[in-house]
Amino acid sequence: MSNPDPSPTSAAEADGESAPLLLDFGQQKAKAVKRLRKGTGKLFDEVLGTIEELKAVGTISSAAQTVIVVVQEKPTVTSPFSMLIK
Repeated sequence: MSNPDPSPTSAAEADGESAPLLLDFGQQKAKAVKRLRKGTGKLFDEVLGTIEELKAVGTISSAAQTVIVVVQEKPTVTSPFSMLIK
């Protein structure tokens, strides 16, 4: 297998514009996603840490760049007996 080509492939990168960066954090608990939206919690800290790490490595510039964070809420599992326990 060949290594991926590091040269710009999109039209935005070829024009000198920076392409948006996509960070996928997979499925997370609903409470963690809610806290992320509010700008708090462990998941928010993980997103900030990842962005800072990418800036330190040089993957993204320290200037403004679009970062898209993708997170899916895990479906909540309810017990069929939950209505009996009250």
